[in-house]
Amino acid sequence: MIIDDVSSFKMGGPEDFTNFINAVIDEPSFDKLSETIEKIKKDKDAEVLIGGDYDKSNGYFIEPTVVIAKDPQYFGMQEEFFGPILTIYIYSSDKYEETLELCDKTSIYGLTGSIFANDRQAIELATRKLRDAAGNFYINDKPTGAVVGQQPFGGSRGSGTNDKAGSMLNLFRWVTPRTIKETFIPPVDYRYPSMKGK
Repeated sequence: MIIDDVSSFKMGGPEDFTNFINAVIDEPSFDKLSETIEKIKKDKDAEVLIGGDYDKSNGYFIEPTVVIAKDPQYFGMQEEFFGPILTIYIYSSDKYEETLELCDKTSIYGLTGSIFANDRQAIELATRKLRDAAGNFYINDKPTGAVVGQQPFGGSRGSGTNDKAGSMLNLFRWVTPRTIKETFIPPVDYRYPSMKGK
């Protein structure tokens, strides 16, 4: 199913709204992503399922690339690429809770995450276990494309300060809270009333 979907992606310039994949932002990004793809192609611990091509003759285009990793600690499971490279590790279905813990601990990054499930208990468990794993957490939805003005966005851990651009919570990034206490009847003794005993 994933091969069929990725094969259907139309790639080209952003002026054509029928394109799903556009060029990456600049040449340094292109170079980093193409080097990453070459590293993956040579690695015995991973396999390119689909994609893996790139071209900068007319824009910085990276073909959507799906990678299957043999190790959950594979670098593709730990890094943020900011390009169309997806690394997949197939977890054992009988180790759901352990898998959630592994997802929480695999990467220092915490931008977005999602879970797809019909079982409400599985969703609640994932929501609780992955509390700190993603600044934006999606349930039964894709973890990309937060709509500006409708959904606050911001990552945690190595992905940012989690200050939620597009939300009133973002205001805390731009202010310095201060509390002030003024006492009109000054204390005359350092002891608390509870220290007097019975």
